[in-house]
Amino acid sequence: MKIGLFGGSFDPVHLGHLLVAQAAVEELGLDRLFFILAARSPFKSETNPASPAHRLQLLRLALAGWTNCEIDEEEVQRGGVSYTIDTVRGYAKRFPGAQLFYLIGADNVAKLNEWRDAAELARLAEFVAIPRPGGGTANFPAPFRGRALRGFPLGVSSSQIRARMKEGLPVEPLVPAQVAEAIRAAKLYV
Repeated sequence: MKIGLFGGSFDPVHLGHLLVAQAAVEELGLDRLFFILAARSPFKSETNPASPAHRLQLLRLALAGWTNCEIDEEEVQRGGVSYTIDTVRGYAKRFPGAQLFYLIGADNVAKLNEWRDAAELARLAEFVAIPRPGGGTANFPAPFRGRALRGFPLGVSSSQIRARMKEGLPVEPLVPAQVAEAIRAAKLYV
């Protein structure tokens, strides 16, 4: 079994995330892809994300009807800072013998050895770099195994969407319509 793990703040989820998910399913031949909502990223300690409840609602709306993608609330339920190793250990126990693929932004690949329990993390999962438009090639540091996704890089970020909301600009071309509607209804990012 091939399982993809797509961790992030998803603050908010956008079409770039969904395109990455589709590319990963197709290119890696994934049986299942889990969107893992971080409670708090160790690399974004200065930011104050929308509440986990709001981010989960937006993920549910964005993934409605996706049969091969699931939302994992484990890190949110655990609370505190979300460390990838804790989550990957859990998947290795839940799915013994499965091949685990962890999706990561290509701009974070060079920092993998700084992640908590990096050697164990490298042993448990293969990493898959998500290309950034105009970005270079991801070179995985030893002992990490990895490859890059080929398809669908989209130059959109959650921070751009938050900025557009703050400025009162439309976000519909960047997020699914139902996600844009929920963001406005909850008055997020204004």
